[in-house]
Amino acid sequence: MADSESGISNQVLEPSSTHPLGSPIVSTVQNVVSTVNLGCTLNLEAIALHARNSEYNPKRFAAVIMRIKEPKTTALIFLSGKIVCTGAKTEQQSLLAARKFARIIQKIGFDVQFKDFKIQNIVASCDMKFPISLVRLAAFHGSSQYMSQSYFQD
Repeated sequence: MADSESGISNQVLEPSSTHPLGSPIVSTVQNVVSTVNLGCTLNLEAIALHARNSEYNPKRFAAVIMRIKEPKTTALIFLSGKIVCTGAKTEQQSLLAARKFARIIQKIGFDVQFKDFKIQNIVASCDMKFPISLVRLAAFHGSSQYMSQSYFQD
C-alpha cells in the first residue's frame, strides 16, 4: 500500500513477518537535560579556580564545565548564571545534581538563587525488534527538530 503523495509504502514502518514483536518494547532513559537560573552574574574564572572537577577555556567554550560523581552529571555554567545539567538518568537525579552544582557555586561566594528549574529534554532508546528505514521515516514525518537560543541570551 503506497502513500498517494510520496509514493512510499506504509509497510516499511511496520514490523515484517520475519521480525515479530514477541516481547514488549522497553525504553531506557540515556540522558536527562535540565536548566536552572541562579539569578546572579558569575565570575567563571573564580569558579574554575575554586571548584573541583571544573574546567574553563573561554577561547574554546564560553562556560565552565563542571562534573560531579553522584549523580554522575556534567554542568555547563554560563556567565549569566544559567546552568545546563546533563547526564542524569532520571528527572529526580537531574534536580538533585542541579541543586548540588548551585550549592558548590554558592560556597564559592556567589549570591545564588535556584530559579526556573526545568527539564528540557529526555533521551531514551529502545530495540524495536525490526529494521527501520530512516529515509522513509523522514519522508513520512518530516523534520520536527528545532533549536532555541533564547535561553542563553541575557
